Amino acid sequence: MIIDFHTHLFPDTIRQNRENYFTGEPGFELLYKSLQSKMIGGDDLITSMDEHNVDISIVFGFPWKNPETIRQHNDYIIEMVNRFKGRLIGLCCFDGLFKDAVEETTRCIDNGLSGVGELAFYDSEINNLYLDNLKPVMEICRKKDLPVLIHANEPVGHKYPGKAPNSLAGVYQFIKRFSNNTIVLAHWGGGLFFYRLLKKEVQENLVNVYFDTAASPFLYETSIYAVAKELIGVDKILLGTDYPLIKPSRYFNELENSGLLQGDIEKICGLNAATLLKKSNIMQ
Repeated sequence: MIIDFHTHLFPDTIRQNRENYFTGEPGFELLYKSLQSKMIGGDDLITSMDEHNVDISIVFGFPWKNPETIRQHNDYIIEMVNRFKGRLIGLCCFDGLFKDAVEETTRCIDNGLSGVGELAFYDSEINNLYLDNLKPVMEICRKKDLPVLIHANEPVGHKYPGKAPNSLAGVYQFIKRFSNNTIVLAHWGGGLFFYRLLKKEVQENLVNVYFDTAASPFLYETSIYAVAKELIGVDKILLGTDYPLIKPSRYFNELENSGLLQGDIEKICGLNAATLLKKSNIMQ
């Protein structure tokens, strides 16, 4: 079984008129101002999944600031999840300071979504304002044992659209504050897993944290798979493609050349995600 834990979908109205959504949305403009930044709908994703033998994809929208756009995009994710039952699993997405985050989370879960994400903090460091606003959302997900997916990126190296100012310290504060939640850190958690080697505190706070591989071919050498396996254990690694940014086949090729055992590759490509989803009663 192959499960892609990190894909983005956009409704037709946004895909066809992206420039209309730039005002008041600096994060969206940063990532999608260029027409080379691809946006796809549900049918496009299913076609790609069939081509690459992907059984299930976790899908979500964008962390908008505008309440109307937040609901519009989440409604589309709900529609696609219901249309492609068994193939797509959806997450509820919004800006971390959205004042109606609790109501929107409840609405989305009641209508078939299975967690929250990808929460991204493109404007600033993750601070107490974000943590306090998201506390009741995290409590909902903790009680229902639903995953929360957080954007993270490496704090050093080359710049690129979407490289947020939030530091590893900020991401770690989020994890520490909500250590009883199931949390998935996108993009290898920006390398946060290295600090599991610390003797105090970090190991216990990472117990419920998973790391997805989104954008890995653009960012890291193939050896990261073996390094991550050694530091956090292969059971905590989830295939995430960030599709349509990168096709699944590129990840499969890297994994075949990573030096990992076939059993490890199968865990990363789907078995780990299946275990997580079954634990949360998302997948039977």
